[in-house]
Amino acid sequence: MELTTSAFPDQGRIPARYTCEGEDVSPPLSWTDPPPGARSLALIVEDPDAPGRTFTHWLAWGIDPGWSCLGEGERAPREGRNDFGASGWRGPCPPMGHGPHRYVFRLLALDTEIDLPPGASRRELEQALEGHVLAEATLVGVYER
Repeated sequence: MELTTSAFPDQGRIPARYTCEGEDVSPPLSWTDPPPGARSLALIVEDPDAPGRTFTHWLAWGIDPGWSCLGEGERAPREGRNDFGASGWRGPCPPMGHGPHRYVFRLLALDTEIDLPPGASRRELEQALEGHVLAEATLVGVYER
């Protein structure tokens, strides 16, 4: 399984359009076939370079393993609470002058369907994922202000 976007190359700069300095829409994401036995997909986007702790930008699950993409700005079937305190995508917005931050997009193929309500926390999602990950694909973008 491989995760890509037409918006930027892996390890490349994320265009401002997808950040707090632009339209703040999610970038288009595409992936190759999940492994056999995958019943659903989940997505976690995080900034490990945020001051103090890893900062969550998007929690999504309930994605059909038969899909091959999420379009630009497209919401996932279920979305959790990010560290901005809202559900859904919130793009890169590192502190001014803090240097480049990495934004890690992790797509997880699962052997089950996650039964969490919209707005669930990262901790709740990680507990639900435990023991159910069949494969993981990662994409990294970089952004600084």
